[in-house]
Order: sequence, then structure tokens, then C-alpha cells
Amino acid sequence: MLAKQGVLLLLLLTVLCGNAEQGRVVTPDSHPDKPALMLAKAYRSDIKLSDYWISEKLDGVRAYWNGRQLISRQGNTFAAPQWFIAGFPNKPLDGELWMGRENFAEVSGAVRRQMPNPDQWQKIRFMVFDAPSELGDFDQRLQGLKTLFHTFNSPYISLIEQYKVDDEAALMQELDTVIAGGGEGLMLHLGSAPYRGIRSDDLLKLKRFSDAEAIVIGYVPGKGKFNGMLGALIVKTPAGREFKIGSGFSDEQRRQPPAIGSTISYKHQGYTRTGLPRFASFFRERNDL
Repeated sequence: MLAKQGVLLLLLLTVLCGNAEQGRVVTPDSHPDKPALMLAKAYRSDIKLSDYWISEKLDGVRAYWNGRQLISRQGNTFAAPQWFIAGFPNKPLDGELWMGRENFAEVSGAVRRQMPNPDQWQKIRFMVFDAPSELGDFDQRLQGLKTLFHTFNSPYISLIEQYKVDDEAALMQELDTVIAGGGEGLMLHLGSAPYRGIRSDDLLKLKRFSDAEAIVIGYVPGKGKFNGMLGALIVKTPAGREFKIGSGFSDEQRRQPPAIGSTISYKHQGYTRTGLPRFASFFRERNDL
């Protein structure tokens, strides 16, 4: 009996350690139901632009507020301090935990902590862009959110600005302005769309580069000035294609590369005739996945 209990304890520790290594949040009340979030497709120029609302694509960590807790895309509970969420409304909200432009690594590290660092959470804002449980199309949900945000007061939650543009030239000018200021890109939200937890043209993303995710499966040692550090990552796409990424890393990332089994984002410029990404370079580690 004791031997059996020892085996079960070992298995439990293995699972917990494995979750920690993959960057998942492990708290006593983790793993509620995984939220069905609206996911974006890439922007294309044949849409009717006047039907879409525009907002900045924030460089943060996607989060779902269920009325009581902040939940990750994978259904894990973020260990947000009670004072951080104390003023939040008691209805579901979809948004992003954000520390400002070009601070993805800092906010990602902060929200993964099982014991939250108050100094870090003081800098975080929950930027809301939708209300998943509300009926009606996005035009109606957005108006409801504007009304809602006049009924409570919290310094840690904000409604992201949504606006419209006249044409694609104006859209691209907005994109250039955001990128020049250190932003990542733009999001386009179809005004007539209901909230659907799928990837569709209801939500589009516009950036100056394409990006995708892959799993780290190995390393190539560095040579020359990178001797003793990472030379390249060996990664595998969701479709099972394997390739190497050898550029885009800081010296610190080469000294401490993403762990085997972790998910990373990479930039690329389209695909080759064999289906592999062209000019792939490391973008960032996706701890929120």
C-alpha cells in the first residue's frame, strides 16, 4: 500500500514539474473550463473596411475574466493579487494583461508567478476588448462596454480604444504610427459579428510581418562568437514540419534558450515551395500558450 502511494506521489510531482517547465500557471484552483475565445485570422485587403472597428494589437498576455478570476487561454488561473481584481465587474470580459509596448517578456514573466509580485502587478493593466457573454453583435457589445465602464472605477482595468478609418490608406497610416511608437500592429473587429469562440474573419490582425508558433524539440550548438551558446533552435510546427531557427536571438536568449517542449513564435516572410517558412527568425517565447 505504501509503495503504491509512493508511485502515485511521484506521478503527481512529475505532472506538476512538467507543467512548470512548460510555463503553465499551477495554482490550487487552476484548470477551470478552458474559455472559448475569439481568435484572429490575418488581414486581407478584400474586406469592406467600413464594417470593422480598429484597435491596437497589444503585446501582452491574453486573459479571460469570468467574473471572479482571470483565466489564461489554456484554462489556467492567473494568480492576480486580490487588490488588483477587487474593482472588476462581475461579468465575463475578454482582454489582454499588458504592461505597455515592448514589455511582453516582463508581463509574461509576472503573470506566470504562483506568488504574485506586487511591484510587477502595479504596472499591469487588464485591457478589455470584448464581452463574450453579451448578446448582440460587436457594435452592440462595444456600446454596452462603454456604458459598463462608466459604472465602476478601478485603476487596473481599461477599455481599449476602438475606432474606424475611411480606407486602406488610412489603415496603413495607423499601422505605421503604431509600429513607429513601438507597437506590434492592429486588430480589426467586425461590427456585425456575434461573439464566437473560433478563428474566423470576425477578427483580423494586421502586422508588417507574418508570424506563427512552433514547439522547441532540440538545439544546435553555437560556433565562433556563439561558441558555448545556442546556435539554432530545432522546432516542429503543428503540422509536423521540422526546421531550424538561427536568428533573432539576444545574447541572453542564446545563453538561456527556450526549454525543450516550450512554444515559441517566429517571424517569417511567406513559405517556400516545399512549405517551409522563408527567412524564419525567433520572435519570442509564448509562455501564454
